[in-house]
Amino acid sequence: MDNFIFHSPTKFIFGKGREDSVGGLLSEAGAKKVLIHYGSGSVVRSGLLARIKASLEKEQIQYVELGGVLPNPVDSMVYKGIDLCREEKVDFVLAVGGGSTIDSAKAIALGVPYQGDFWDYFESGDAPEKVLPVATVLTIAAAGSEGSEHTVITRLNGSKKRGYGHPKMRPLFSILNPALTQTLPKNQTAAGAADIMAHIFERYMTNTKDVEVSDRLCEALLLTMLREVPKAISDPNNYEARANIMWAGMIAHNDLVGVGREQDWSSHAIEHELSSLYGIAHGAGLAVVFPAWMHFVMQHDIARFAQLATRVFGCEMDYFHPENTGRQGIERLEAFFSSIDLPTRFQELGGQEKDIPYLAEHIGIGSGRLGYFVPLSTEDVIEIYKWMCRPTKRA
Repeated sequence: MDNFIFHSPTKFIFGKGREDSVGGLLSEAGAKKVLIHYGSGSVVRSGLLARIKASLEKEQIQYVELGGVLPNPVDSMVYKGIDLCREEKVDFVLAVGGGSTIDSAKAIALGVPYQGDFWDYFESGDAPEKVLPVATVLTIAAAGSEGSEHTVITRLNGSKKRGYGHPKMRPLFSILNPALTQTLPKNQTAAGAADIMAHIFERYMTNTKDVEVSDRLCEALLLTMLREVPKAISDPNNYEARANIMWAGMIAHNDLVGVGREQDWSSHAIEHELSSLYGIAHGAGLAVVFPAWMHFVMQHDIARFAQLATRVFGCEMDYFHPENTGRQGIERLEAFFSSIDLPTRFQELGGQEKDIPYLAEHIGIGSGRLGYFVPLSTEDVIEIYKWMCRPTKRA
């Protein structure tokens, strides 16, 4: 196990109706004027936005609104939010929505105190001197941004989807009411599940030895997803299933399961190009990318894939040919994605094989390498994209 520092200061307020306490929590945090940032009209139609406004008004907290965040948040909205916050002298950003809204809110909070272009941080990786405090009211269990220090934004000039993270960007508090996810369409629930599982896999596939504690935590979360997601999809009003998924999503990405171990993250970079070019849901893209990536890298550490297959997917260990066990585990992962109606092939995403060279080059690997479990060249990434195009095989 590697040395690490883990500090997760976000306060989580979990359960039914907890969003009604947002005004009091903001008041305790010293907020005077808040930007309420949200996505589509569902927040308005459901009455959630009205309840949040009422809670703020009860505490005599001023607010301004900025809606319209896209599923893959773009920098034009971030710039708009930065200008609005500066003009209105906002001192706190409240994200109401899923990962896209929270990521957009974090980027706004990063950019308001900074005199340059917020993209400078994404390109340099430098630490910010100051970030406006951020809080969240979560409506989709998926990205884990409600508990993480990361944000991912699409740059419209050049269509680049890039991430940035710093501990100062962790939300001050996050309100998690699983009931708010009960109205989600099934495809959004499924895509969110794939996103959560991908966050675990990016950490589980490691070259670091002797990480049994975090291995077991990863496996427990994956087993929870395999058990609870079908329940939530078959019965959207199953609160307990929704609750388990929502909490698993937060734990999957606040880095509790990633400390002390090398992490990979090449699959996320490969998928970001897909969602940037085709406008697909991030989780749907990951459902296609991850099995393909796993097939490509499995020979690097067959024992780890066999461990995943036996501990999580219930495969019987083939001690004479452990690669068969590892391969069966990957097949069961793909079958699970298929069972919840997620795509498993490039074509199902609207992808075209002629785009593959562009996608691979656009990641920007150049002569370097992508990821850590198996460092990938541009040529390797092309092969992974090509594997996604193999003939469809449905369970």
